[in-house]
Amino acid sequence: MKSATRLNQILPAWNGLRKSAPDFGPIRNERDYARMQSLMDQLLKEVGDDEDHPLADLLDVVGVLVDQYENENMTALEPADPRDVLRFLMEQHGLTQSGLRKEIGSQGVVSEVLSGSRNLNVRQAKALAKRFGVSPLVFL
Repeated sequence: MKSATRLNQILPAWNGLRKSAPDFGPIRNERDYARMQSLMDQLLKEVGDDEDHPLADLLDVVGVLVDQYENENMTALEPADPRDVLRFLMEQHGLTQSGLRKEIGSQGVVSEVLSGSRNLNVRQAKALAKRFGVSPLVFL
């Protein structure tokens, strides 16, 4: 009986939450996922790193629901070869090998990297990451 009493007390609060925050709830499909992700983005902007923020617990719950949906419904991407990433970014930005002189070195060094006979070092990966606005890890 005690459990039923608690549920009767929770029901009005749950109904109020659903009315005031219609985006919050279980994620059953892509539309629900998009709504919850939008709510999570709003919460992240509001809460930031403040673990004492009144909405921090709600952010945790929304994050768990989004993460669970992603793990169950989205296929993980295979890591890309750094050379392929570099080729792709060069193509997207209309760059030739000589256009990466500042980040990597001479056209010959870029050619060696693209052919696989030379790996990028940490300095080069950081410079490329800064230029293209990506994580240096994609080049290592």
